[in-house]
Amino acid sequence: MILEIVSPEAKLFSAEVTSVTLPGIDGSFQILNNHAPIVSVLGKGVVKIEASSFKFSKEVAGKFTKVNDQNYTLAITSGTIEMKDNKVIVLAD
Repeated sequence: MILEIVSPEAKLFSAEVTSVTLPGIDGSFQILNNHAPIVSVLGKGVVKIEASSFKFSKEVAGKFTKVNDQNYTLAITSGTIEMKDNKVIVLAD
């Protein structure tokens, strides 16, 4: 599935991913390939991204924390998410 993470300043990430775990306001939840359509509000927490490879622009690379070669995290304070047709769009603050 495709994951796009957008902040008010810039597009932070756009790539094929295996899974994404998000900080919902009622607890964290994970989205995998072919997940049912969903729209949700996000709270303060960490977005966990799993993918086979990562490419970040130099301007935004410092916002992400490397866990290992297939996992990175991004701290957010709030946001929204939409999953539809195997595309996840995260609007994050």
